[in-house]
Amino acid sequence: MICPCSGMPPGTDYDNCCRPALDAERWPTTAEALMRSRCTAFARGNEDHLFRTWHAKTRPTDIGLDSETAWLSLEIVDTTDGQETDETGTVHFRATYRDHLGEHTLEENSSFVRRAGRWVYLDALDS
Repeated sequence: MICPCSGMPPGTDYDNCCRPALDAERWPTTAEALMRSRCTAFARGNEDHLFRTWHAKTRPTDIGLDSETAWLSLEIVDTTDGQETDETGTVHFRATYRDHLGEHTLEENSSFVRRAGRWVYLDALDS
């Protein structure tokens, strides 16, 4: 099964892509890898991973995943910084999902920072 994040590199299966991050075996080493793991967590309903990877200052008290929403695909549009030696980074992405109203695309430019040496999601930047 191809990873829900579309795989990194493209076509990589779940076990060799995001599963180690979702199972807390390995922390993603770049902002993009963290973004991909978070997309996979949304697709698989893994609130624990979303909670762990969300900055404490911006994290909601209840992640509140909707079991009726099916996350279908992820496209990384662009990244700025966010590499292993950076302290901040952004990931511009498009995620396609389906809910009771039909199919939609979420487009966001997400901000990531290192906290205690690990990448975490901070917030969505204004476009």
